Amino acid sequence: MHSTISEPADAAGGDPDGRPEARTPLRSTAEDGLKIVVVGGFGVGKTTMVRSVSEIRPLSTEETMTRASVGIDNASGVEAKKTTTVAFDFGRITLTEQMVLYLFGAPGQERFWFLWDRLFSGTLGAVVLVDTRRLADSWYAIDRLEHHRTPFIVARNNFGGPEYPLEDVRKALDLSPDIPLIDCDARERDSSKAVLITLVNHLYALSTSSPSALENTP
Repeated sequence: MHSTISEPADAAGGDPDGRPEARTPLRSTAEDGLKIVVVGGFGVGKTTMVRSVSEIRPLSTEETMTRASVGIDNASGVEAKKTTTVAFDFGRITLTEQMVLYLFGAPGQERFWFLWDRLFSGTLGAVVLVDTRRLADSWYAIDRLEHHRTPFIVARNNFGGPEYPLEDVRKALDLSPDIPLIDCDARERDSSKAVLITLVNHLYALSTSSPSALENTP
């Protein structure tokens, strides 16, 4: 099996000649780090989202899928997928001179779900990325976030397949009206940024409407 520790230049924003883009150094004035986790089912686009929005070349722990995964990982709907995250993805975004956002993408296969609880530790909030072709894969993520009392939003990653009204997706996932549900394209930087901004706005709304709303967040 082949392990990929970081993204190749063409995926991480290198130039056409294959030379990697210079990494953005962490500012010496940075004092606070905020942690956000992207969760969801297998093949939903978590690695793609972290890759598209990170200001640094993302850390990735992908393995090439082999026949050993047949019968173990449910690849229905994502048969063309060739690699899979086996630990987590990691990216970084500078918010201000003093504040940095650390972005973690969780593995999607059921056999790696035991890692999720540790990834949720210290998390300010989460994005649940969903694919309408495999909505049932999102239920576990929502259940674990609710168990940890971690605030989250839901983003439907558009793959160009059959479209359903967002309200139908909300009903299928049994989401309460106060949980934001939006569309996105995880391949697009601006779209992924809009998802993170929606989460931050949601967290801010929770903290201002009820000071105790976030007190149980790790």
